[in-house]
Amino acid sequence: MKALIDVSTACLLICSIHLGAIAQKHIQHSDNPSTYNIGGVLTDPDSEAHFRTTIAHLNFDQQYVPRKVTYYDKTIRMDKNPIKTVFNVCDKLIEKRVYAVVVSHEQTSGDLSPAAVSYTSGFYQIPVIGISSRDAAFSDKNIHVSFLRTVPPYYHQADVWLEIMFHFGYTKVIIIHSSDTDGRAILGRFQTTSQTNYDDIDVRATVEMIVEFEPKLDSFTEHLIDMKTAQSRVYLLYASTEDAQVIFRDAALYNMTEAGHAWIVTEQALHANNTPVGVLGLVLEHAKSDKGHIRDSVYVLASAIKEMMSNETITEAPKDCGDSGVNWESGKRLFQYLKTRNITGETGQVAFDDNGDRIYAGYDVINIREKQKKHVVGKFYYDTEKAKMRLRINDSEILWPGKQKKKPEGIMIPTHLKILTIEEKPFVYTRRLTEDEVNCDEDEIPCPLFNATDGSENENCCRGYCIDLLNALSHRINFTFDLALSPDGLFGHYTLKNVSSSTSGAITSRKEWSGLIGELVNERADMAMPLTINPERAEFIEFSKPFKYQGITILEKKPSRSSTLVSFLQPFSNTLWILVMVSVHVVALVLYLLDRFSPFGRFKLSHTDSNEEKALNLSSAIWFAWGVLLNSGIGEGTPRSFSARVLGMFWAGFAMIIVASYTANLAAFLVLERPKTKLSGINDARLRNTMENLTCATVKGSSVDMYFRRQVELSNMYRTMEANNYDTAEQAILDVKKGKLMAFIWDSSRLEYEASKDCELVTAGELFGRSGYGIGLQKGSPWTDAVTLAILEFHESGFMEALDKHWIFHGNAQQCELFEKTPNTLGLQNMAGVFILVAAGVAGGVGLIIVEVIYKKHQVKKQKRLDIARHAADKWRGTIEKRKTLRASLAMQRQYNVGLNANPGTISFAVDKRRYPRLGPCAPEQAWKSDADILRSRRYMDETTKGVNSPAIHVPMLGKVRSPGNMLPPRNMLPPRYSPGYTSNVSHLVV
Repeated sequence: MKALIDVSTACLLICSIHLGAIAQKHIQHSDNPSTYNIGGVLTDPDSEAHFRTTIAHLNFDQQYVPRKVTYYDKTIRMDKNPIKTVFNVCDKLIEKRVYAVVVSHEQTSGDLSPAAVSYTSGFYQIPVIGISSRDAAFSDKNIHVSFLRTVPPYYHQADVWLEIMFHFGYTKVIIIHSSDTDGRAILGRFQTTSQTNYDDIDVRATVEMIVEFEPKLDSFTEHLIDMKTAQSRVYLLYASTEDAQVIFRDAALYNMTEAGHAWIVTEQALHANNTPVGVLGLVLEHAKSDKGHIRDSVYVLASAIKEMMSNETITEAPKDCGDSGVNWESGKRLFQYLKTRNITGETGQVAFDDNGDRIYAGYDVINIREKQKKHVVGKFYYDTEKAKMRLRINDSEILWPGKQKKKPEGIMIPTHLKILTIEEKPFVYTRRLTEDEVNCDEDEIPCPLFNATDGSENENCCRGYCIDLLNALSHRINFTFDLALSPDGLFGHYTLKNVSSSTSGAITSRKEWSGLIGELVNERADMAMPLTINPERAEFIEFSKPFKYQGITILEKKPSRSSTLVSFLQPFSNTLWILVMVSVHVVALVLYLLDRFSPFGRFKLSHTDSNEEKALNLSSAIWFAWGVLLNSGIGEGTPRSFSARVLGMFWAGFAMIIVASYTANLAAFLVLERPKTKLSGINDARLRNTMENLTCATVKGSSVDMYFRRQVELSNMYRTMEANNYDTAEQAILDVKKGKLMAFIWDSSRLEYEASKDCELVTAGELFGRSGYGIGLQKGSPWTDAVTLAILEFHESGFMEALDKHWIFHGNAQQCELFEKTPNTLGLQNMAGVFILVAAGVAGGVGLIIVEVIYKKHQVKKQKRLDIARHAADKWRGTIEKRKTLRASLAMQRQYNVGLNANPGTISFAVDKRRYPRLGPCAPEQAWKSDADILRSRRYMDETTKGVNSPAIHVPMLGKVRSPGNMLPPRNMLPPRYSPGYTSNVSHLVV
């Protein structure tokens, strides 16, 4: 049979040589070469023979080789000395113009020789296809620029690990790896693939602990002691065979290979001679099948060259290693075509990633039985229908550590937990211990604050809603705990940081959390409370069911009552007040007109009284209208006519209605009025409008802050309030009380507590962004279900309602409600305007009386000046009259004296004697005194009337005559100097 194979091989070789000779004759008819030399650096003669046979068969495969194209093999033997290998590649391969090189090596010889082939060929851009090199170093394209391989690197086993974790439901693992390149690469691959390909955080495997050791171990006990303190009992091991033996030996001493533990290892560790029973491992399919990999590599190369020939021109390969300036562009392009291959070969589906590493490689899942027997319990294979890798494991055939048939839980539930909290009234109150205090009070729990910067510790005591809940949980589900405060004093928010992959070098963004969330994500705490449940946090940690349902609301200070100086005017609008003022004066004017023009407006009080009552003047009408409106007594100045009195009755009715309405509304405005909130809620236009002078804020990095980041419609509002955000809620609430902050947006539970405690604060609008307060735990924490069930029981039993009444409401809500319903007592602030109105009236009256006095003085002075002027005029007129009278008297006397011849005892004399008794001293025959007597009498008269404002005016005494001051003349008044009655003819005086 062997002879038959050799004969057929020889025939194929002869045919290929003959076809090659024919093809060389037609090389000038095409731009692309018609012959291609493929180099091979192989480890043994069998591999070399198989390489030649594969190429011979390839030349007859028209699917991969076009017409007039022939492939030739050029092989050399792999030398353990990498320097000799380099020279052999240059002298025996590159000089023959090879277009690609297939390289293999013995597993015991190391990777130096394949690396030398890769360096040399890569320098001239000649593609190299490895069929046995699996080190992670070959994935670095900065060094191995043109290296591909048909076998996957060791660190690709991390992909199978993740599928196994998902299959068994393990979400928390411990990775043990060596500190070499492959060890770090498998860790990076595991973490990157876990975050990239597994979107569901609930099933994503997370690394609880990473144990890195130096190769060539002597002891592993120190690392095992640390591993025992972790929760996870699932160990993923990457180590060499020698190091794996040390690890398994020490793990057995600590009973970490017995029941309850799960070990999943890579291929190298699986070959240890003391591998414990129940260990699961991976073995690469066709790992030792060099012939299969040789065939796949040759066909992959042929497929790439065929496609390249149809798309572009291939230049000849380099020929001389001494020419350092050679840059074969076709070799670069051929490498890119090779990476895009995806064919079905003898070793399975052959494809490559961007690093040129084999993907879609199959693995066998091995279970170690007694006496180191390896039993296949599953496969990691390529599903041609779905074009993806799938894992199939027969769970019933697996024998777990401790010879158990039941799958381990993979985690040990700790009974002593580290719990973190943060001051958030009324859920957690903190108090720092004084120097004299040693222990906390009975209702308090020690909660130290650890300063991560200097390592100091501040002793604090905590109490509140969450503390009582925590105590109840610890008794209900049986755990102990140590309580501490958040090191940075934050609830937790994330920042995006760019991280470069250790394997691919790609830069990705990763969320890094601070505060309570960061402590849970980094597994420095087991539990944290209180935390608001939101999607961003739930992606990285787990939450219990809410123990307190709440939302987001707005806290503001109640607006002050509108107690201005004109508060008493508030019951009526300005328009109504103006109408009332106008009505008063219009009614007064109509009353005056009715009373004036009515024929019955003026009447006598009695028939015997000759004086009529005065009619209603305009001043009295205005006084009457105001008196009726203000309900004051009116003593005088009332309307007299019937028509005016009818109008007065209607005006009195109007005044009664106005006064009653004013009184009722005044009570509503000044006594029962309760101020409303300034804002109507989150949809208030003043919050949405960034131009309004209204400051609002929340706490930086809080769940409320994240809510505003998510809401696109609130983006403008968030940009405005972001600059005003506070570090803590206490600072913001204090500024609201002081009036520095108009609106604080925060969790409703806290703000309702603050509003119930201080009746000057109020929450505005309805709740939005509804969520709940929950207890945060690590991803995959075994306590999640137990805590959730306990909280549900507390809700049903009424325990949570009791906590609400005790810690949140305190009964203060009822006090504030009672305060709202109680009428306020009016004070000076409310009625100051009325007193100012009275003061204004007093000031106006005083001012008017001063004006009146000044005006009256001015009028008196003016009257005096008029009287003086009138007196001077009268005196001057009197003097003139005296002179005229004197002349006339003298003339009449002379005339009288000449013509007088009558009897002295006449009637006229008797009359004159009766009227002027002072005529007595004269003789009867003398009717008039002499001039001398008259002058003497005038001088006497002047002396007696001295001091009178104006001299007496002599008029005929025929009737009742008054002096200038309405004074009668003296009894001894002299007769007038001239009187027509004293004539010679007095016959007309005779009765």
